[in-house]
Amino acid sequence: MGVDYYKILQVDKSSKDEDLKKAYRKLAMKWHPDKNPNNKKEAEAKFKQISEAYEVLSDPQKRAVYDQYGEEGLKGQVPPPDAGGPGGATYFQTGDGPTMFRFNPRNANDIFAEFFGYSSPFGGMGGTGGGGMRGSRFSSGMFGDDIFSSFGDSRPMSQGPRKAPPIENTLPCSLEDLYKGTTKKMKISREIMDASGKTIPVEEILTIEIKPGWKKGTKITFPEKGNEQPNVIPADLVFIIDEKPHSKFTREGNDLVVTQRITLAEALTGYTVHLTTLDGRSLTIPINNVIQPNYEEVVPKEGMPIPKEPSKRGNLRIKFNIKFPTRLTAEQKSGIKKLLGS
Repeated sequence: MGVDYYKILQVDKSSKDEDLKKAYRKLAMKWHPDKNPNNKKEAEAKFKQISEAYEVLSDPQKRAVYDQYGEEGLKGQVPPPDAGGPGGATYFQTGDGPTMFRFNPRNANDIFAEFFGYSSPFGGMGGTGGGGMRGSRFSSGMFGDDIFSSFGDSRPMSQGPRKAPPIENTLPCSLEDLYKGTTKKMKISREIMDASGKTIPVEEILTIEIKPGWKKGTKITFPEKGNEQPNVIPADLVFIIDEKPHSKFTREGNDLVVTQRITLAEALTGYTVHLTTLDGRSLTIPINNVIQPNYEEVVPKEGMPIPKEPSKRGNLRIKFNIKFPTRLTAEQKSGIKKLLGS
């Protein structure tokens, strides 16, 4: 069903902008982690939920997507009702499929600072240093509901253009891509402002050079490729490498690991491994040792490339799954005893 943002903010679906501000002001102050030092983990989770709910419901387009499709639609499951994309919303297309709406919640502390004009619920009071709220009029309770009554609708202080939070998206890559390196083309749709300040939709093709040896979690950043809007520095667009599962190999750091299934007879008398590498070469590795259950054959420099040292590679580690017979005849048992002794 997804998250109920109206329930989180304790407002109904017909709530207006002022209702949302009032609800956010009260709940954000109540659940700010700095005000809940003895219950910080729960407070952080609630504070994040409250901020995300306010960000969605206070934005007409995000609210329209949410009201129609729910949280799943808001976060990329369905296309938006129209082609806008302010704030943390951007449209991505990696092939011929439909353009999707992807909402990336902003940092909860950024929303708080923007709303109240500072990043801590203690403002400029106490030993926090810095500017804070000068000459503020507080109610009798330091954190009472009227703490910000002297600031009208609590508009943020003017601090110049803010930088929109980065927009992050995963970039799935096969193990072959990460072994050999490759080039990927990503088509993005975003809005830019013309000389008159009007926003217009544009499409761009971004080229991403995947270097040999890159690991899952590697980030590629395209500065300020988010939507352009007044008084906001566009968000950076960040692609995060994700590694697709491989049918034969697994990766452990810079090593490649493969498991061979062999019989007990092969484990005792010798076995030859035949493998095709990720770049298409054929390897033949004879093993003359007795292969015990935890035995591992290491082939140096046949693992993944090391990005910072292109001439070096990790190792190929071959593990074995030995298939034992389920039963033996009396004659077979006697023969084994004679061969192996006691």
